[in-house]
Amino acid sequence: MRHILTVLAALFLGSIAVAQNQPADLVLKDANIYTVDEHNTHAQAVAVKSDKILFVGSDAEAQKYVGASTRVIDLKGATVVPGLTDAHYHFMGVGARELTFDLEGTKSLDDLLAKVQERVKAVKPGEWIVGRGWIETFWKPPVFPTRSDLDKVSPNNPVILGRSDGHGAVANSAALKIAGIDRNTPNPFGGEISKDKNGEPNGMLLDHAQELVRRHVPREAAADPEKAALAADQRSVMLGWCEVQDPGGSWDEVVVYRKLYEAGKMRVRIYKAVYGPGPQADRLLREGAQIGAFEHHLTVRTIKVVSDGALGSRGAALLAPYSDKPDTSGFLTVQAEALRPMLIEALKRGIQVETHAIGDRANRFILDEYEKAFNAVPSAQRKITDPRWRDEHTQIVNPADLPRFAKLGVIPSMQPSHAIGDLFFAPKRLGMERLKGAYAWETLIKSGVVVAGGSDAPVERGEPMIEFYAAVARKPLPSRAAGASMEGWHPEEAMTREQALKAFTLWPAYAAFEEDLKGSITPGKLADFTVLSADIMQVPEPQILTTKNLMTIIGGQVVYEAK
Repeated sequence: MRHILTVLAALFLGSIAVAQNQPADLVLKDANIYTVDEHNTHAQAVAVKSDKILFVGSDAEAQKYVGASTRVIDLKGATVVPGLTDAHYHFMGVGARELTFDLEGTKSLDDLLAKVQERVKAVKPGEWIVGRGWIETFWKPPVFPTRSDLDKVSPNNPVILGRSDGHGAVANSAALKIAGIDRNTPNPFGGEISKDKNGEPNGMLLDHAQELVRRHVPREAAADPEKAALAADQRSVMLGWCEVQDPGGSWDEVVVYRKLYEAGKMRVRIYKAVYGPGPQADRLLREGAQIGAFEHHLTVRTIKVVSDGALGSRGAALLAPYSDKPDTSGFLTVQAEALRPMLIEALKRGIQVETHAIGDRANRFILDEYEKAFNAVPSAQRKITDPRWRDEHTQIVNPADLPRFAKLGVIPSMQPSHAIGDLFFAPKRLGMERLKGAYAWETLIKSGVVVAGGSDAPVERGEPMIEFYAAVARKPLPSRAAGASMEGWHPEEAMTREQALKAFTLWPAYAAFEEDLKGSITPGKLADFTVLSADIMQVPEPQILTTKNLMTIIGGQVVYEAK
């Protein structure tokens, strides 16, 4: 018996040796490779067979995997990191931004109105004008536009223009009239129709109030979904994203993704959530998760909840009133009575939940609701013992609640660029005291949780190097630094470069139950790599922002190469 086992063991080890020495399909050599494995190994070369990593090590060792048909790419010292993942990236929104009336970068109210006026000239009388991307933070003065502002340049064409955060929009009088909004229209739950001093709607619609107008926008005024998805795919791989985690949406979007993957037209991996509570979430609970379709390119296993609005538009739910508008504390956008049964059912069926929470009240609310669900469904009754539920944004947290993330096993999914943008106005919104628990990346990491890093594109640019810079520098972009006050920015909450790299590789993989598949350059894992023009782990902070993506490799295939 012992002899038979010895022979079997020898045959097994021999088969491993043959497998390890088989010719690779792709070899990257002369590279500066950060593996992000458990030993933080540094390497020169990597070999790939099919869509998996075969070998990681030195150039000399990699040579034995080079066969007659192996593609060898000499990277001439370029930096290679595990394929970058954006843990919070509204995929269809990014595509729509590429295709529709984009107001990002608008420098002032006059600039905004000039762009709308040009748009009016280009469309038919009465045709809707739908845009997005304006933000008033750097305008002088930093005030929201109003219906009367828009009426001056578009008295007849209905207009609705979304603020960059997606939680506010301004509409003109023509659009409000079509929607039947007047001084007597009540605020919907989870939304606000802003009023002027005379009690008349001023055109600003917050959160759920936007739907009162948007439901009247003709379908043809929005971006074609297939074209938007393809535009988002192109932008994503060009920037170096190998996976994006798409927080929210509908099954209609899943149908689009599946169609494009089946046709071989999409390359980036998508980890998709659908909105809940409601019909979209009910379907996921009923049908169950779809994991790893199209060779691990599409997973649908998560319900996205939105619990409040945004800080910039004062819709974020706070425990105390806004410092610069004491008559409001923001508002919750989901009711516990609707949420709780869904959370319990999700735990029983092994469905992940992620919740948008920005204000300290919203973060406490969702931690409370998660905890109640965890207590109601003991581990023995759960399909997945470790549910890895997520808190999306985790922006303003009362310091007393920060340790609860580790205690409950809740993953904060955070966007570094929000801090370096919001901290221009957050002190006014919150006062200095509440900034102690704001964008608290390092405190959360030290408490024992991983932070899944994202961008919230198209709210932000969605560029990896901006996010990496924001995480490690926690300073304004150089273009905005002149005269900027750094009071209240809490530089001690910046990440180390090692933490920041994990935040966009291994930690989002963990947040998606994919740490055994991706997130590090390790034999057996998916061959996803991002090749960069500079060593972001060593260069001075400003040079991070000038670093370019040279090549995006997904599943061993070069899907983007810089010209």
